[in-house]
Parts: sequence; C-alpha cells; structure tokens
Amino acid sequence: MQYLIKTIITAIVVVGIAEIGKKFSPIAAILASLPLTSILAMIWLYMDTKDVQKVIDLSSNIFWAVLPSLIFFFFFPLLLKNGFKFSIAMVLSTVIMFIAYSIYVVILQKVGIKF
Repeated sequence: MQYLIKTIITAIVVVGIAEIGKKFSPIAAILASLPLTSILAMIWLYMDTKDVQKVIDLSSNIFWAVLPSLIFFFFFPLLLKNGFKFSIAMVLSTVIMFIAYSIYVVILQKVGIKF
C-alpha cells in the first residue's frame, strides 16, 4: 500500500507539471527545475530505511549528477530549433547526455571524487 501511495504522489507531481506546461510554460519550467523528484526520493528513502547516511549519500550523488544532466537541456531545444523531429531530438539529446555522464564520471574519479 505504501508503494502505491508513493507511486501515485510521484505520478501526480509529474502529470501536474505537464498539465501546467500546456498553459503556463514558465511556471511548469520552474516547478520541473525544482528538485521535486530528488526531494520525493529522499523522503521515500528515509521513510523506508530511517537511514540518514543513505539519504546523505543520495543527496551528495544527486549534487554531482546534476551538472552533466544540464547538457540535455542545452541540446534538446537546439536540435528541435534546427528542424529535428521530437523523437529524434529526444533520443540524440539523451545519447549526448549519456556520453557526457560517462566522461564526467571518469573525470570525477581522476580527481578523487567518489560518485
């Protein structure tokens, strides 16, 4: 039952942002840029485990993971503006982001940051 409640709340947040985006794109963008997913994940993790160290680890890893994810938001609209179809732009942006993550993890390891 608890899993179902978590799933419903998370789905409501995501669908709510998408619905707001239909009429008020700037507001939806602000809501989507908030770390709502991260906050919910940390709440669910803490509620399930009561383990502060797991929450600390997740929070720290999210911090390091945010930077390369921004690459997606640079390339996706750029590809769309340059005439790429939505699905192709989505896939290419995701692949570019995945490559950026791979390079980023290697760089972090070389400078001694555990991710």
